[in-house]
Amino acid sequence: MSWTFTSEQDLASTFATEINPFWQTSVTLGEFVGKDNIDVHYAWCIPETPKSTVVISSGRIESYLKYKELIFDLYQNGFAVFILDHRGQGLSGRMTHDPQHGYVADFADYVDDLITFVNDIVKPRQQGELQLLCHSMGGAIGALTLLRDPSLFDKAVLASPMFGIKPALPNWLANSLIKVGLSINKMKKRESGYFFGQTPYIAFPYALNKLTHSKNRYSLFRQLYDEERQIQLGGVTTEWLRAAQAAMNTIELNAAAITTRSLILSADGDSIIENKRQRRVAAKFPNAQVEIIPVAYHEVLTESDDIRDAALSTVFDFLSA
Repeated sequence: MSWTFTSEQDLASTFATEINPFWQTSVTLGEFVGKDNIDVHYAWCIPETPKSTVVISSGRIESYLKYKELIFDLYQNGFAVFILDHRGQGLSGRMTHDPQHGYVADFADYVDDLITFVNDIVKPRQQGELQLLCHSMGGAIGALTLLRDPSLFDKAVLASPMFGIKPALPNWLANSLIKVGLSINKMKKRESGYFFGQTPYIAFPYALNKLTHSKNRYSLFRQLYDEERQIQLGGVTTEWLRAAQAAMNTIELNAAAITTRSLILSADGDSIIENKRQRRVAAKFPNAQVEIIPVAYHEVLTESDDIRDAALSTVFDFLSA
């Protein structure tokens, strides 16, 4: 099938003349109260006669505001779209004294929120198949959700899923560092603290970025986070890393039980995800198609046009089949 996508060329102009007006007129915003009274913010839009209903589970530090271009492309190609900001990031509520701490107590909390979102917000408006589209940390959340409720989604797409992270430390070393970090936080009587080497939000220049080859998309991402300072998020806390380690181990141990028909996109130039482990885990999915995206950095969905268009065509073909 032939699909139409926005281009990185003159993207700022496209935002001004097409994407932002679409956001104002066609997108509904809302929030619900998640576990432990954390506000979880979301957005949705439904075109006329949608092909299916797509739920987006985004990556770490991300907000739905960062997904405007992708949401626009999905909508223009006939997909209904629902997306939430995970607890502790984006526009959603924080659980720590420092709003920039990348924190969660347990990835099960993310899963609880996603299932609540689907059951309470998405399903009453669902048209066509219910499909999951994930990126990075959102892929780990998605995989855990598919394990908990195998019948919830008809299909799933996992782009650069977080089944392993760099640096790929031996478990004994990672666990030792986590224990030291937790002990320091306990000694200082604080509920969370950055893991070793982690800092508050830094807007790295394009030349140092390892997320995308698209200068325009990267610049607009950083501009958004400069303008909307409440969505800025710093590095990971020791507590988040402990929860992430547990989540990734659970996924690897139980990957063979994820039976939902899936498409897994592995970015060949990814310096965030440990691809060796990711692909080892992906190979255990009994009903998954794995596509390696040559050259691509971590953020396949915001890559340069040549990479992004090909990847999105694969995704849209899969969702519409």
